Amino acid sequence: MENITERDSPYRHLEKMSTLALLQNINREDQKVALAVEAVIPKIEPLVEVIVQKMQVGGRLFYLGAGTSGRLGVLDAAECPPTFGVPSDWVIGIIAGGEAAIRQAQEFAEDSHTQAWTDLQKWNTDEQDIVIGVAASGTTPYVVHGLRMCRQHHIKTGCITCNPSSPITEKADYPIVAVVGPEFVTGSSRMKAGTAQKLILNMISTTVMIRLGRIEDNKMVDMQLTNNKLIDRGTRIITKQLNIEHNSARKLLLQHGSVREALKNKKA
Repeated sequence: MENITERDSPYRHLEKMSTLALLQNINREDQKVALAVEAVIPKIEPLVEVIVQKMQVGGRLFYLGAGTSGRLGVLDAAECPPTFGVPSDWVIGIIAGGEAAIRQAQEFAEDSHTQAWTDLQKWNTDEQDIVIGVAASGTTPYVVHGLRMCRQHHIKTGCITCNPSSPITEKADYPIVAVVGPEFVTGSSRMKAGTAQKLILNMISTTVMIRLGRIEDNKMVDMQLTNNKLIDRGTRIITKQLNIEHNSARKLLLQHGSVREALKNKKA
């Protein structure tokens, strides 16, 4: 198997480049990412459909990863409750090495062949749920063996990787392979591969939440009102929707606790 994410960068002697040249060349490589993601939309669609089906009957979505890939999964999961107003256990990010690994690399955590299943079982994961392995290389033992155990227990699996024919694709029912090519800095998959993974995770969670009814028109009507910016955003939505003054809209929002409830109760 050729590991594209480890292939030599097409750029040489980076240390001799000017700041402008470095920035331009990184950007030139980044422009390839959106095209690579566009190419795999037909693979993302069936994965989203099965996630929606699972979650409509009480299942949960798990992201399983290590290092940068794990952090991206944790980030996407963490953003679902404030953005869509869903419980924190609807989308769950699990990273090799636990919470400490979010901020600092945990040596050899990703090399475990057993820990991923142990981590999943802490959540009583079962066949109602779906687990997506996120691994740029597609070879991370923690993720590969986690998906293998899921399959043994009849849990549907997906994966997001950047290497075709990698071990993770063989363990996933719904493999997504965004081939972004070698990195600007050889092997630094936090760059193009990480960007591709972030884009795909955003697409999956956002589309799933829209399909589950957590967005009305194009507005986050269920967002959590955790700061003044979000309260102001919710107030503007209500002001426009109900054609009322700003202060009245804000009072209504704070009274009912969400844009959806404010609109529903005012219209009623």
